[in-house]
Amino acid sequence: MYPFGTPTLFPAQGFDPVKDAHDLRKAMKGFGTDENALINIICRRTNEQRQEIQRQYKTHFGKDLIEDIKSETSGNFEKLLVGLLQPIVDYYCAELNDAMAGIGTDEEVLIEILCTLSNMEIYTIKNQYLRLYGAHLESELKSETSGNFKRLLTSLCTAARDESGRIDPDQAKDDARELLKAGELRVGTDESMFNMILCQRNYAQLKMIFQEYEGMTGHSLEKAIKKEFSGDIMEGLIAIFRCVTNKADYFASRLHKAMAGIGTNDTQLIRVIITRCEIDMSDIKVAFERLYGKSLKSWIKGDTSGHYKHALYALVGEQRSS
Repeated sequence: MYPFGTPTLFPAQGFDPVKDAHDLRKAMKGFGTDENALINIICRRTNEQRQEIQRQYKTHFGKDLIEDIKSETSGNFEKLLVGLLQPIVDYYCAELNDAMAGIGTDEEVLIEILCTLSNMEIYTIKNQYLRLYGAHLESELKSETSGNFKRLLTSLCTAARDESGRIDPDQAKDDARELLKAGELRVGTDESMFNMILCQRNYAQLKMIFQEYEGMTGHSLEKAIKKEFSGDIMEGLIAIFRCVTNKADYFASRLHKAMAGIGTNDTQLIRVIITRCEIDMSDIKVAFERLYGKSLKSWIKGDTSGHYKHALYALVGEQRSS
């Protein structure tokens, strides 16, 4: 039923968008806000269901739900709820736009989004980006990045990956050899070969290429990438390698990175949870515990608090413990 993984958030049974809209209005009307009611509705409905609730909210009260949420909540709790209420494509577009706005570029966000999505998803995001921001995503990326990394993102942005799922063992051997010749067997690195193979081959074929490479060299392609590249291009190629090898592990590492060390990168924590809870968050939780020895819930508990914490619990399928 869930070919790409196991989610933690499922469509609400007996869904009644009109009742939800009224309950949300009641939770925000008058003095004070019933945050638990907001969590129980917004964090326990799918993105599609939330869109329907917003339409009903506008129809019944002539008000915009997102605007009301913004005036009734604040901080990370607000950021999370507003993110959840946006159509998922708009949310991705906003995250990409934010990553490139202002001084400097958050390359990690570009990598996390563009290196992990399917052709169709990238295509949809490109079209919507143009609609929302009046600019082509590809030209924005080109003006915000440079060199090898720019070429990698441009390749990903064309959404030209083979998605047939067909595997060709001979071609896999050839590609592994080409990667070896383009990297470890020469002085300097021919990054265009890495770009071409990692951006165009289908996931099943890449898995085979990675195995062939390891068979030929005795170490993983990830290790070779770390040796041959540095900076953003390295991070981008490694993200593709990890997504092909084990997507749940990749996103578990993104969650870990958002919370490890001093302070929390809440934007990153929120983004990964919003974008994966309906896809494979259950697998990511299992991967997280295997990789880091403690549950995702215990990390969220240590790094967040209040309504924000409880909202995240709901999205990742955890019960509140006072």
